[in-house]
Amino acid sequence: MQGRLTNRDLTAVIDSECAHCAQPLQIELTSALGYRVVTDGAEPMISLPLIDFKRLKDPSIIHAF
Repeated sequence: MQGRLTNRDLTAVIDSECAHCAQPLQIELTSALGYRVVTDGAEPMISLPLIDFKRLKDPSIIHAF
């Protein structure tokens, strides 16, 4: 989001682990909402909820999730 506001391409690296086997995994997420799984052999299921901000009634985006 910050990249879109500042008209810059940004990348965030997310360090996490598998909820099933606890294998570490790393995911890169770009400001264009593209992603790449860095960890070899990992194929996590990734979802990105879409929110219609014009209809959002919650006090913040966090509450919408």
